[in-house]
Amino acid sequence: LVLELNQVIIPTYGTVPDQQNLHTPEWVDFDDKPDSLFFKDGQRRIDFVLVYEDESKKMTHRRSDRKKQKRKRQVYESNLINNGLQLEATRSVVDEKLIFVKVHAPWEVLCTYAEVMHIKMPLQHNDLKTRKSAFNWFSRLFRVDENIIKPEQEFFTAPFQKEHLSNFYIQDKDTFFNPATRSRIVHFILSRVEYATKNNVKKFGINKLLDTGIYKAAFPLHDSSFRHLSTDPSCPSERYLLYREWAHPKNIFKLQPLDFIRKYYGEKIGIYFAWLGFYTNMLTVAAVVGVGCFLYGFLTKDNCTWSQEVCDPNIGGNIIMCPQCDQACTYWNLTITCESSKKLCIFDSYGTLVFAVFMGIWVTFFLEFWKRRQAELEYEWDTVEYLEQEEQVRPEYEARCTHVVMNEITQQEEHVPYTACGKCMRMTFCTSAIFFWILLIIASVVGIIVYRLSVFLVFSSKLSQHLSGTEAIRKYLTPQTATSVTASLISFVVIMILNIIYEKVAILITDFELPRTQTDYENSLTTKMFLFQFVNYYSSCFYIAFFKGKFVGHPGSPVYWLGKYRNEECDPGGCLLELTTQLAIIVGGKAIWNNIQEVLLPLVKNLIGRYSAAARSEKVVPRWEHDYHLQPIGKLGLFYEYLEMVIQFGFVTLFVASFPLAPLLALINNMLEIRLDAWKLTTQFRRMVPQKAQDIGAWQPILQGIAILAVVTNALIIAFTSDMIPRLVYYWSFSVPPYGSHSTHTMEGYINSTLSVFNISDFKNASKPSFPWFGNQTTCRYRDLRYPPGHQHQYEHNIYYWHVIAAKLAFIIVMEHVIYFVKFVISYIIPDVSQKTKSKVKREKYLTQKLLHENDLKGVKKTMGKIADKIIKGADSTFRPKDE
Repeated sequence: LVLELNQVIIPTYGTVPDQQNLHTPEWVDFDDKPDSLFFKDGQRRIDFVLVYEDESKKMTHRRSDRKKQKRKRQVYESNLINNGLQLEATRSVVDEKLIFVKVHAPWEVLCTYAEVMHIKMPLQHNDLKTRKSAFNWFSRLFRVDENIIKPEQEFFTAPFQKEHLSNFYIQDKDTFFNPATRSRIVHFILSRVEYATKNNVKKFGINKLLDTGIYKAAFPLHDSSFRHLSTDPSCPSERYLLYREWAHPKNIFKLQPLDFIRKYYGEKIGIYFAWLGFYTNMLTVAAVVGVGCFLYGFLTKDNCTWSQEVCDPNIGGNIIMCPQCDQACTYWNLTITCESSKKLCIFDSYGTLVFAVFMGIWVTFFLEFWKRRQAELEYEWDTVEYLEQEEQVRPEYEARCTHVVMNEITQQEEHVPYTACGKCMRMTFCTSAIFFWILLIIASVVGIIVYRLSVFLVFSSKLSQHLSGTEAIRKYLTPQTATSVTASLISFVVIMILNIIYEKVAILITDFELPRTQTDYENSLTTKMFLFQFVNYYSSCFYIAFFKGKFVGHPGSPVYWLGKYRNEECDPGGCLLELTTQLAIIVGGKAIWNNIQEVLLPLVKNLIGRYSAAARSEKVVPRWEHDYHLQPIGKLGLFYEYLEMVIQFGFVTLFVASFPLAPLLALINNMLEIRLDAWKLTTQFRRMVPQKAQDIGAWQPILQGIAILAVVTNALIIAFTSDMIPRLVYYWSFSVPPYGSHSTHTMEGYINSTLSVFNISDFKNASKPSFPWFGNQTTCRYRDLRYPPGHQHQYEHNIYYWHVIAAKLAFIIVMEHVIYFVKFVISYIIPDVSQKTKSKVKREKYLTQKLLHENDLKGVKKTMGKIADKIIKGADSTFRPKDE
């Protein structure tokens, strides 16, 4: 490919023409056709648009700088013309400083580069019979009307070769290369044409020219307005159709026209929406099961024996609990937690266990079926065995190539930005910076924990006093609830602020790391950003699930944070309800915030740009000028869209045992997300340069890692955060002899058995409450499994505790092994590529060999036959007798 680039693409590479030899674009005036996609002659299609500010009208730069910029631009445009592209320049209708350079690629240029880039083009119609699905009639109800967006014809394809032009399916030269392919080819040329040489280092590519401000924008055109059909009869108005049948909110329950999206925007955007749509469809199943488990908990909450005991005035009403903080807190009655225990019954039920196991299996089905769907799209969109073109070096990397090293493979000198020692120093610094910022995130989480501990003291001392006469509010606004809700809200705000900061930090670290290519850059940034976001979003949830209330000691000997703050305890019902509250606030708040941000920001920016000049509404504005005032898609493209969905995927899978409604919230969000992303791309952003993509890239292994971790986290949540295991142990072992006094297995007496007794005379002076409420009480209860005072092992863990620990460990091992085994079986049974797709790939290879290679063989045979005849004739004349 490198040889092809040197020989075919850039014949003038490394040369800078003299001023008199510079080729310049043809200058024309706007012809008052606002929807035209062609040069002024109406024949040559506009494949790309370059925008720059006339240097003679610039006042912000020195004259010498303006001359240098103009010289580089003129050389660049001249080299574009030397490479076969045709340019036409037009001054802006609204702002006379702006110049629009329209770029057209003729047929010969398209054929040459299509061969160099190994672009697959159609050979013949797909003749394989497709079996109709039994659910075809049902899915038709949700498809886009085929009379409006016609289905794409299926072809067998092969990498384009000019010498086999007659074998390809060409009905019309003007439509053989569709607009997306034409734009991709032109962008390939724009990225590889030179504009200057400095210190024997060649400067080339449109990206560097954009970064230095020589050009203000470079983009392919939308084909029409999204509000109405194009007035040009030759224009298909695909943008209008996409808005009407895909991006409009009325289509929220319709399937996406993926082939049409891919045709207009390219494979990279097409694969994102295919993945997002597939994920959303799979969430439907998870949401139905999750709602079913939630309803099961809701309908059975009145039969929750342990909750009834908490609310019973003869049981919970007679239980006085020990203070949960030092001095400021006082004794409290267990019935205060009556309402929270009822809510907990909804989420901490046997349905939770079923749902956790189901989600462990669901995520495997999702990833395996996505691999099959991805393989189908790879074939249908011609990315099977896709040959990546030689990727351009990033301008930032190329600008710092000052060191000369010997390439071990080519044994030639090449320029690099740093030595081996310098590279090692950069990697060390970047790794240290990553760990520093992650520790900073953890420090913010510690700050939230300290807030919890300190504010709990305030709520415990103030709420009971101010709400003593309002019994109804006291039931709901307990110190635990107030602390949990306010801490969750603060945690959400801190997360969103840190999110904005760490995006910039990750980009700065990656820029300093100086990756060589854009793919390396995106992969490096993806890893850093996900690592940051993982700690940022999930750390508070991990704390509540696995640390809060686990290491608190007992009232006579509490455990302290930082030697000052007493460790936070869970509500007597457990920490599961608080984890549920945290998840609901973060998942719901994040979805609302992101959707508002995604809609408002580009809309406001475009409105400001559109109405900044009052004269604009009075003049006819061409299509290229309309598109210039839209928002650029950004260098990272869909990176942030993927990041948002993968973070959501983590919430749906990692902590779903505590919040079975998470898939439902994600489903609702994603149904809106698809249309909002479609609306943004179609109406608010310039048309993105079409790019090839086989899959979702680095996000695939991240999803698989989350899926594996999800099994562990859900097993741990059920074992250590939920109260399910202690209840089961009590029901089967400690409710009946020899440990219990009931004749049959029952949950009666569970609360009394799981609350240990503490003698208040054993309080240390630092922990003893200042204002006791309950007069002459000699004992109080606390949530733990320890021997009572007076026992020979008082305040040590009792036998019930060790039974529960053993049961929890056994449950974790069994659940993990069962789910991992099922996941392995599912992965083995479901092939990554379906038999139908394999048949299509084999058929295409066969046809390619038959149509292309056999013609070569026929030509060789024909040529060899003529040579053989000449050899035979020569031999006959040589060995013929002399007398003849």
